[in-house]
Amino acid sequence: MMSRIAITRTFSTRLSAAGNRLTYAARSFGTINESPSATDAWKASCYMEIDFTISDEAYAIEAIQKFAAFDIGCLITTDEDGKISGVVSERDMITKVALKGKKAKDVILKDISTKDLVTATPNDSVDVCMNKMIQNDIRHLPILNDENSVVGLLSIKDCAKAVLAEKEEAINTLSDFALGKGGTFVVD
Repeated sequence: MMSRIAITRTFSTRLSAAGNRLTYAARSFGTINESPSATDAWKASCYMEIDFTISDEAYAIEAIQKFAAFDIGCLITTDEDGKISGVVSERDMITKVALKGKKAKDVILKDISTKDLVTATPNDSVDVCMNKMIQNDIRHLPILNDENSVVGLLSIKDCAKAVLAEKEEAINTLSDFALGKGGTFVVD
């Protein structure tokens, strides 16, 4: 859910003891809602609309072809049971294949995929996901449900877009309020 800043301006009109009308204005600022979740960011991601998995028995050339076809930089590798077995990225292709003089058509993905995974849950906030990526120097984060099944894949770019949209919404809300647009007006 995108964050919102709830700002209200309440006016109340009362009669004073002398019979004069008095108008009171009160302003209150609500709290900022939670940061968008990993699921929210993934729904806006390019990974939402494609099959971002590949068999760990596939060859590196197949992953490269999928990278190019979908204009992506990471795939989740799965074992014969369809369970996550690792991730493979463009960086892996460079450091573990090309720089070692190997041919992509001869390298099996399970031999080069990253198996020590950092993951997120669908309910993790985008801030938590970004921190995991930054602290572990990674650019992609698999999203796993309670049964450890893959439900999504987030890139650092997806997280940055979600945070930027959240900040822009907060700025627009505050700007509209400062200019007299928006806000909730209640008259007793």
